[in-house]
Amino acid sequence: MDGLGRRLRASLRLKRGRGGSVQGDPGEAAKEPERASEHCLSSFGGGQHFFEYLLVVSLKKQRSGENYEPTITYQFPKRENLLRGQQEEEERLLSAIPLFCFPDGNEWAPLTEYPRETFSFVLTNVDGSRKIGYCRRLLPAGPGPRLPKVYCIISCIGCFGLFSKILDEVEKRHQISMAVIYPFMQGLREAPFPAPGKTVTLKSFIPDSGTEFISLTRPLDSHLEHVDFSSLLQCLGFEQILQIFASAVLERRIIFLAEGLSTLSQCIHAAAALLYPFSWAHTYIPVVPESLLATVCCPTPFMVGVQMRFQQEVLESPMEEVLLVNLCEGTFLKSVGDEKDILPPKLQDDILSSLSQGIDKLKTSEKINEHVSGPFVQFFVKTVGHYASHIKREASGQGHFQERAFCKALTSKAKRRFVKKFVKTQLFSLFIQEAEKSKNPPAGYFQRKILEHEEQKKQKHSRERTVK
Repeated sequence: MDGLGRRLRASLRLKRGRGGSVQGDPGEAAKEPERASEHCLSSFGGGQHFFEYLLVVSLKKQRSGENYEPTITYQFPKRENLLRGQQEEEERLLSAIPLFCFPDGNEWAPLTEYPRETFSFVLTNVDGSRKIGYCRRLLPAGPGPRLPKVYCIISCIGCFGLFSKILDEVEKRHQISMAVIYPFMQGLREAPFPAPGKTVTLKSFIPDSGTEFISLTRPLDSHLEHVDFSSLLQCLGFEQILQIFASAVLERRIIFLAEGLSTLSQCIHAAAALLYPFSWAHTYIPVVPESLLATVCCPTPFMVGVQMRFQQEVLESPMEEVLLVNLCEGTFLKSVGDEKDILPPKLQDDILSSLSQGIDKLKTSEKINEHVSGPFVQFFVKTVGHYASHIKREASGQGHFQERAFCKALTSKAKRRFVKKFVKTQLFSLFIQEAEKSKNPPAGYFQRKILEHEEQKKQKHSRERTVK
């Protein structure tokens, strides 16, 4: 484990990205040049492959001592005839993955009972491209005490619910034989990833059960397909979630503590999803492995999850200004102290009012996701939704953002005060750089909400003129 930890720490060397910001996670090993431009995990229109690898990671006893080391014991597909550079990149990627499948250290013992856990991790390259590891950790079938193992699917696509269903199918087949997994995963690999709202159906044969048809459907609203807000709502109140959002908007350091891997990964993905249409571009580790706990001492922005068993090490670490969130107790163990003052008061009230209205009546995770995300999207609509009208374009189509005029266009002093800080973040800089390149605003969910908001303002002004 120490050797693996050293290799990962070597890959954690921070490198300078655009605008002088630090880009770097343990996933520097995950570099893939042909996908370097795919920064936003939920931006896939369809047609890509579902996954790059299916791995089984098992615990193997170290030659010296009683501890275990996570090791890849199954890999699909096995790639052959790779160029030297491609082979080196694959080796770096595969050497990083086992530690994230077993981030809780190497002191294990055979067990007779172990609760199944579904979680994910993210490997981020210095250019912002990301790979996600979707994991199912469980105790394999069999008599007597045994060690847990992890099924891990590596993909560039962010769609947690869909991959959770795929892991169900992998688990079901593995209980029969590893040989039954191969045709299922081969069929999945050959199937195109569906566009939002579309379904792909796979035909799969299982011994003693016959042929099965498995339908995999993407949500119509793709910007929320990689997230489930239920865990975050169970752990924290609306006001606490709002303070986490405020800290993230100003790109501060945020640490989440929880017992379970599932809770950690779901809550940190949910917190990052609140930032839509902006994307967190700094260090982002849903579950920090034990050997990388020094990440919490990093002076640059980060959003990380740490298991509760390491709480004391975290508290004793020399951390600069940080928001430390205890998801088990629903409390903040550390904070900067100004989290309630970051956002304009009126807009804070709007978010809290919208969140509290009718949430108890919502039955499906899709409805809950829409209900929670909506008020935060509206926050950005009201504060920066006018960005497109402040991009001046040359004849070539290249745009130049007029920051001063953009800020002055806000009539509310509280909004203007917030936006003057927000425009200095990398969240906003990366977003506006993409907008400057595009001749027209992207026709996505955020743009649709901007147009709806503008239409509502027109109708309101029309009504007011009629009354006069």
